[in-house]
Amino acid sequence: MVLRGVRVAISNFISFGSLAPHRRSLCVGVKKLIYHLRKHHLPVAVATSSGSLSFEAKTRRHKEFFSLFHHIVLGDDPAVKSGKPHPDIFLACAERFAPPPPMDKCLVFEDAPNGVDAALAAGMQVVMVPDANLHRDLTSKATLVLGSLQDFQPELFGLPPYE
Repeated sequence: MVLRGVRVAISNFISFGSLAPHRRSLCVGVKKLIYHLRKHHLPVAVATSSGSLSFEAKTRRHKEFFSLFHHIVLGDDPAVKSGKPHPDIFLACAERFAPPPPMDKCLVFEDAPNGVDAALAAGMQVVMVPDANLHRDLTSKATLVLGSLQDFQPELFGLPPYE
């Protein structure tokens, strides 16, 4: 499948191996992906169910990295009337790109079944990077399922390949 003029929404990419905010880290492969997309002038945003306070705690150590995103839509945003699996958060995220893209030109990275359902309900493609303990039956709806973001091949979606 080829997605020209793609906009990318990232849902969750903070590792929660520890609940202590000072120990939270970015998931393996996310920096490479975001820097690659930015290098090729592809707009990237965050759409997360986390509320403002939770998001601030989770991302405190990564302010510079999060400044790379065109915009961030949080679960407590007024435009998000219903949470996942409803598509509200992804629709709000897409509408904030300038210009707003067709929904089928948006690529979402998700880790949870409700997020996959929300992205699909919005008419978007979705790459799922589930927790290793998640039952495989819960990953069947995703456009593509990966074990890690390191395994992502941008060219499968018509994006420039990694160099």
